[in-house]
Amino acid sequence: MIENLLPNVDWDKMWEATLETLYMTAMATAFTFVIGLALGILLFLTSPHQVWANKLVNWLTGAFVNIFRSIPFIILIILLIPFTKFLLDTIRGANAALPALIIGAAPFYARMVLIALREIDKGVIEASRSMGAKTSTIIWKVLLPESLPALLSGLTVTAIALVGYTAMAGIIGAGGLGTLAFLDGFQRSREDVTIVATIVILIIVFIIQWVGDGITAKADKR
Repeated sequence: MIENLLPNVDWDKMWEATLETLYMTAMATAFTFVIGLALGILLFLTSPHQVWANKLVNWLTGAFVNIFRSIPFIILIILLIPFTKFLLDTIRGANAALPALIIGAAPFYARMVLIALREIDKGVIEASRSMGAKTSTIIWKVLLPESLPALLSGLTVTAIALVGYTAMAGIIGAGGLGTLAFLDGFQRSREDVTIVATIVILIIVFIIQWVGDGITAKADKR
């Protein structure tokens, strides 16, 4: 029955492409979380009246975040082809998509981190500083715990955006469901392949949203 409705769908290829998409999304989300968190904390701590207040560092970090956050992802992939080739000696496959995915998503998440940190009650931070808490203590004991629900919610949004980025990366042969939908589906006029790949991407997005919402709700102690 399914074979009649979807005659062109190779389920082994679809499964392989799904695993590649999940791999790219998971790896990129992990690196994006670490880099974006570091950039967001740096932006916050170097802003006026904070412990590392520094106009130059804040401006440079903000400029880096704004520039890479503003470049359309498909253009960013093309711009990073020489860098990716230098780093991995190839521009094909799931691993080759990771540099562009991370560089594209980390600044986006950094802004979400900054917004989350700015929502923390200033009195809590000032109280920690007045008691002589070290910067590392403020970060680990105040900033991160107080902003955790917002950080997790932002990470969920970023992970979903990364699923979309992997699909766009598929146009240049990065692998995953995007490549399958474009090469096997669109270019060969096999609408059923494109439709199934799209449905699988939607399922992945819904699962990420559901898991992210659940974890965020558990982290929110308010």
